[in-house]
Amino acid sequence: MHEFRDPVTDSQRSFPPKGQPQITGFNRIGLWSLYIKEIRRFLKVQTQTVWAPAVTTLLFLIIFTVAMGRSGREVLGVPFATFVAPGLIMMGMMQNAFANASFSLLAGKLQGTIIDLLMPPLTEAELMIGIVSAAITRAVMVGGAVALAMWLWPGVELRAAHPWAIVWFGLMGATMLAIVGLLASLWAEKFDHNAAVTNFIVAPLSLLSGTFYVISNLSPLFQMISRANPFFYMISGFRFGFLGASDIGNTNEAVFGAAIGVGVLNLVLGVITYRVLKSGWKLKS
Repeated sequence: MHEFRDPVTDSQRSFPPKGQPQITGFNRIGLWSLYIKEIRRFLKVQTQTVWAPAVTTLLFLIIFTVAMGRSGREVLGVPFATFVAPGLIMMGMMQNAFANASFSLLAGKLQGTIIDLLMPPLTEAELMIGIVSAAITRAVMVGGAVALAMWLWPGVELRAAHPWAIVWFGLMGATMLAIVGLLASLWAEKFDHNAAVTNFIVAPLSLLSGTFYVISNLSPLFQMISRANPFFYMISGFRFGFLGASDIGNTNEAVFGAAIGVGVLNLVLGVITYRVLKSGWKLKS
């Protein structure tokens, strides 16, 4: 005699209990899919997201060079255009990292498609890493496009005096603004809120961070204010990588403290943003 077996029971035994997660550990495939999705999103309009910032930044260089550099003015021992170029590259990278990271969640909330980001089996850390990594990628692309435009402009000399500083401060600056952009998108309820952060926080801190001048020309009070601006250390450290001189110092030892500081700042901002994202604030409530 053959033993009777209930097919329903057997099929049920092949499935795990309800509510038991099937993807344990790090969801590499999901994270990679989110990262590629974010990359494709801004590459579909790369004229606007990558090349337009290069043109805008080049206009800054042209205007300030014509206005202040006609007489062969030198700053930190180099022509004014060469002095300004690294700061403009860093400024373009940071602003575009913020713009990219601040769009996805905010657009999802406004269009009612936020469930497409919250429903997949991604932890809050994986969601954060995917969005921030895509923003850093865009920042690097914009930085490359701006650097190419600067290199082609007559009177600008780009050379890597300290490559480690270029890489470190470039990545740290992009990471900081990507994290801030993600945090802003969690807080914002409409595009006006996001634009307010850009216009009243990101842009002023970028322009008043020593991009176009050395802070030694300022009064002691404004020098102190400038040194409290984290953008100052990002741009000055990045400039040190190209010129070997900056407002922070002219040696690796002088800049190393700032390098550690910006890394710690990014770690703190990352933890805060992760906790806010995990709480579901303005996403799940």
